[in-house]
Amino acid sequence: MPYSFEPDAMYRMPTHFGPRTGPRRGPDGRGFDCFDSPKSRSHAVSYLTRAEALEKLLPPGFALQGEPVVTVAATYMKEIDWLAGRGYNTLGASFPVSYRGRIDEVSGSLLLVLWENLTDPILTGREELGFSKIYCELPEPVVFDGTTHCTASWLGFRFLDMGLEGMEALTEEEIEAQSAGASRDGTLHYKYMPRTGEWGTADAEYAVLTPAHTPNRRVLGMWRGQGTIEWHRARWEDMPTQFNIVNGLADLEILEFRGGVITQTVGGKDLSDQRILR
Repeated sequence: MPYSFEPDAMYRMPTHFGPRTGPRRGPDGRGFDCFDSPKSRSHAVSYLTRAEALEKLLPPGFALQGEPVVTVAATYMKEIDWLAGRGYNTLGASFPVSYRGRIDEVSGSLLLVLWENLTDPILTGREELGFSKIYCELPEPVVFDGTTHCTASWLGFRFLDMGLEGMEALTEEEIEAQSAGASRDGTLHYKYMPRTGEWGTADAEYAVLTPAHTPNRRVLGMWRGQGTIEWHRARWEDMPTQFNIVNGLADLEILEFRGGVITQTVGGKDLSDQRILR
């Protein structure tokens, strides 16, 4: 007798073995409070580029808001509850946008792509939330002689070098001011899932929002200084499924670096508040 789906349970492929655990469902069916998890250290570098180049990357309903500044952030997380204490790393590129739909009007940062070095958060984030997640190798940063060096690669091909130096600690007042100025409505994404056998047709296609409100996230420290980014252009042979993504980012001319920020935090949320924008 074929199995049936339990109402309100969380499934993802393969569905044959019943509801699945993940960031928003623990082994007992309950969620995680994310109060002491994860422990994170984020390294971000921003740079000014040309507005017309960013506008070519906008999905329907989106518009560039403010200066055309791209922020690339490499985040290293550990002691994650839903992974039973394990961790993983991420690399994202974003820029400020607004979105206007039939009902919703919001502003925030459009996350163009989020590389991660573990399959489980990639699948849960793509299928359940609508993040544009893909895989790459993200080793821990190398810190030497006052410089922090972050790299990203795909099966041995290094496509990014990021450096931060001259970092100075911010005061509590400066941290509060920077956090308040960066909140807006949250992080925006464009979810797209193709329909099997009908290539060019979407099974799902819509904008989604990760609300900025994260009450359990505490900033333990923040440092600001100089930062640099270098994208390494890829041939198809180097990154057969990702070369156009890396080259699209490399095509964004760096007119001026806008500094680097290192942020150390603890706590977060399970992103159950993710919602479709209409």
